[in-house]
Amino acid sequence: MYWKALNRKEINQNVEYALQQNASYAKGEVIGTPATYLDQKEFYPDASFLDDAPFLKSLIANPNHIGCHTLDHQSSPIFKGTQAIEKELIEICAEEIFKAPRNEVDGYVATGGTEANLEAMWIYRNYFMREYGAKADQIGVLFSEDTHYSITKGCDLLQLNPLFVTVNPEDRSMNLNCLKANLKDAAKLGIKYFIVVLNVSTTMFGSVDEIDPVVKILDQNQAVFKVHLDAAFGGFIYPFTNPESRHNFEHPRISSISIDAHKMLQTPYGTGLFLIRKGYMHYVANEFAQYVPGLDYTLCGSRSGANAIVIWMLLKNYGSEGWVKKMKELINRTDFVCERLNELGVEYFRNPHLNIVAIKANAIPSELAKKYELVADTYQHMPSWWKIVVMDHVSYEILEAFLNELEAIKTAKANVA
Repeated sequence: MYWKALNRKEINQNVEYALQQNASYAKGEVIGTPATYLDQKEFYPDASFLDDAPFLKSLIANPNHIGCHTLDHQSSPIFKGTQAIEKELIEICAEEIFKAPRNEVDGYVATGGTEANLEAMWIYRNYFMREYGAKADQIGVLFSEDTHYSITKGCDLLQLNPLFVTVNPEDRSMNLNCLKANLKDAAKLGIKYFIVVLNVSTTMFGSVDEIDPVVKILDQNQAVFKVHLDAAFGGFIYPFTNPESRHNFEHPRISSISIDAHKMLQTPYGTGLFLIRKGYMHYVANEFAQYVPGLDYTLCGSRSGANAIVIWMLLKNYGSEGWVKKMKELINRTDFVCERLNELGVEYFRNPHLNIVAIKANAIPSELAKKYELVADTYQHMPSWWKIVVMDHVSYEILEAFLNELEAIKTAKANVA
């Protein structure tokens, strides 16, 4: 896992070069597309600060990255410069972070983890339909009860069968007996093909679904399936804090991965990534997009090239070594929280390689949870858990203030008792 860090000047020069390789709206070179630069009455293209703000400069230039630029097909030559940066970004994420062999993964910058998850489900649904003659009601989606709601959204949109797998409350692992029962029930319903979604950090608990036990049971049942990793939260931290992780493309049964950059990488919203082994994107090629060079393969269609540039900028700013250091610092802060909770005798769940701590709700007064904006597992009824996420802005000082208040409350209750 290695990519070189660049200094600010080098990053600016790379982005400036990419923008120069694009055709220019400002020079009148582009007269056939239904797009232009951002409105110049609101966005000033000659503002002096833009020379030191490559993301904003790219945003104003407004390159459209419609399509998938890792494919051999021609992409729009209008934005070839910034498309090259997106292609390099996909290579870094697929090959350096998720250990794919060189040039064996396709992908694109999506609007976020939800779109990336839907893209995977859409591809595999069409794959089963075309390669096996499957009907939608013969395709099931297997996922744990802790999985992000985007998967049930995808089942609704794509008319697929959701198959919930319960979790063991002690470690949030998938209940393998429930998985076996689901497969038996699915057989009775005529469900023969499975899209398996495994988590690399669930939203509420930071739990990570093990791959091999699930795959073993599916193989024992002679199931036909594809495995997608939802690494929307964990993708930019778990591979760096757990170097022994097998949640990557080295595992032969993993076909695709979704990641959000707007979480750990601190990029703007609308910056996620979808990665998939080569040979699958064509299952969602839109043949009606004839006016798009290379066609379109994405859910979102037109998308800002600036979003690819800002993810690339962040990764290049740190380099792999700098990013490991930053993620380890967040783990250290999370360790600090857990050590104090242990001292206080508070029950919680936490994966040691992640920065999420889910605390039993009966240990946290709701007033304290609301004061510090903890997140509940449900807002429809009384929560069972409150969640802390140790992000960059969550300093030791903030954490200590929260923990000290929690300790004072517990002490006061003990004195009354």
